[in-house]
Amino acid sequence: MSVDPRDPDPEYLAFWRERHVCTLTTPRPDGTPHVVPVGVTYDPEAGLARVIASRHSRKVAHVRAAGEGGARVAVCQMAGRRWATLEGLAVVREDPELIADAERRYAERYQRTPRPNPDRVVIEIALDRAMGRA
Repeated sequence: MSVDPRDPDPEYLAFWRERHVCTLTTPRPDGTPHVVPVGVTYDPEAGLARVIASRHSRKVAHVRAAGEGGARVAVCQMAGRRWATLEGLAVVREDPELIADAERRYAERYQRTPRPNPDRVVIEIALDRAMGRA
C-alpha cells in the first residue's frame, strides 16, 4: 500500500509515533543489503527520517561510501499485521544542532534519553517513498 511520505494518513503517522524497534537497510560496497536494528524518527513535514548512530558504525560507513549524493536506504518497522517502510537517500550529518535535535526526537519517541556519545552522528534520510499497512 503506497503512502505519501509527506502526507501520511493519521493511522500511518500514529504507527510511526509508537515505540517500535526498526530496521535500517544500507547497501554494502558490493551492493548486498546490510540490515541492522535501529531507532527511527519520522518527520513528514520535513520529509525526513532520522537515525542516530556512532560515526564508527558500519551503517554510517555504508552511507558515506555512497558519496555526497547519498545512499539509497530503507527503514522498516512491524508489529503483528501492521508494517511500515520509509525509503529515500541518506546522508550523514555531523552538525551538533542537528544531532541534538535528533536525540530529542529519539527521546520523545522511545521515552528514554540516548546515552551520551561524543562520536554520535545522524543518518538523515530524505524520503521519497513510503508504504505499509498501519
